[in-house]
Amino acid sequence: MKTKLNKTQERILSELEVGEANETITNPYSGVSCDLEPKAVALYDFIKGCEMLGTRQKDFDQARYAFAALYPTEYMLLLD
Repeated sequence: MKTKLNKTQERILSELEVGEANETITNPYSGVSCDLEPKAVALYDFIKGCEMLGTRQKDFDQARYAFAALYPTEYMLLLD
């Protein structure tokens, strides 16, 4: 089943710079790590960048919702 994203979420995903290799991301608070595909890494980096800079609140929220929809297990381990 394909996950349905809204137009804002689709726009955010289309604007990301996506690498070519999976990366292991570690939750700085729990120490739990996940192996993420390139698109997930780019989305995670976007979310953390918005969080650090305190900007683009609407995009930050929509990116988090998209990450949770596309990668629910990883969202629970890394961002929840």
